[in-house]
Amino acid sequence: MSVQNSGSSMLTTAATSQPAAPAKAPRYRDHLALRILRDKRALTGVIILVIFVVVALAAPLLEPGDPRASVATGSESPSFAHLLGTTTKGEDVLALLIWGARSSLGIGFTVGALATLVGLLIGLTSAYFGRVIDDILSVVTNIFLLIPGLPLLIILAAFLPPGPGTIVIVLVITGWAGSARVVRAQALSLRGKDYIDAAVVTGERPLTIMIREMLPNMASIVMSTFLACVIFGIGAQAGLEFLGLGDVSAVSWGTNLFWASNEGSLIRGTWWTFVPSGAAIALIAFSLALINYAIDEVTNPRLAGRTKRKDRRR
Repeated sequence: MSVQNSGSSMLTTAATSQPAAPAKAPRYRDHLALRILRDKRALTGVIILVIFVVVALAAPLLEPGDPRASVATGSESPSFAHLLGTTTKGEDVLALLIWGARSSLGIGFTVGALATLVGLLIGLTSAYFGRVIDDILSVVTNIFLLIPGLPLLIILAAFLPPGPGTIVIVLVITGWAGSARVVRAQALSLRGKDYIDAAVVTGERPLTIMIREMLPNMASIVMSTFLACVIFGIGAQAGLEFLGLGDVSAVSWGTNLFWASNEGSLIRGTWWTFVPSGAAIALIAFSLALINYAIDEVTNPRLAGRTKRKDRRR
C-alpha cells in the first residue's frame, strides 16, 4: 500500500514538475514589419505609397506617348475625355501627373538613400572614433545645419547645369547633416556597450564593428531617417523646380507647378492644372509621415507600453 502511494505521489510530482507548454507570444513581439503594418496609420501610409509607386512604374501603359504633346484645346476643364482637364498648351494634366510621379518619386527615394548613407558614414565614424575625429566631423555637421537650407539650395542649383543629377547632388549636399546628427547620437549610446568593447578587444576592424555590431541595433533610427530624407527630397525638388531652378523641360510634379504658375493658372482660375500635383506631393509626404510615426511608436521604448496596451485591447 505504501509502495502504491509512493508511486502515485512520484507520478503526481513528475506531472506537476513538467514544464508548461510555451504560451503564445504576444503580438507586439512579432516581426518588426508585421508590428508596423498592424498599425492602421502605417497600413494607410503603405497603401497610399504603393498606389503611387505602381502608377509611376505603369506610366508607359497608363499614358503612352509624350505627356507634353498637345491633345486638345487649351485650358479645358475636367471631363470624360480628359479626367483632369488640360493645360494652357493643351497638354493632358493626368498624363503629366502620372509621368511626373516617376521623376519625383525616383529623385525623392534616391536623395533619401544617398543622404541617409552619408549621414550613416559620418555619424558612425564620429561616434566610434571620438576625440579629434568626432570634433572635426561635429563641426562640419553643425556648419551644414546652421547654413540656411533654401538659400544654399538656390545658390548651388543656380550655378550647376540643370538636370536630375544636379538636383540629387544639391539635395544630398544640403540634406545629410540632420541624419548624421541623429545617427551619431544613437551610435554614441551603443559605443560604450560591452559587446562593442569585446569586439574591439578581439581585434575586429572598425568598419566591421560599425556594420555588424552597431548598425543592426539602429535599424529603426535608420528607417525613420530614410523616410524623413525622402520627404525632404520630394518637397525640395518640387520647390526648386517651382522656382525654375531645375530642368523645366522635364516632366515632374515640380515642373507641373512651375508651368501652371508661369501660365497664370491661379489668376485664370484653372485650378486643375496645379491642384493635382500639389495634392500628390502632400499625399506622398502624408503617407511617409504615417509610416514614420508608426515605426517610432513600435520601436521607441517610451511608447512600448502604450503599444502593448493597444494590442491587448485588440
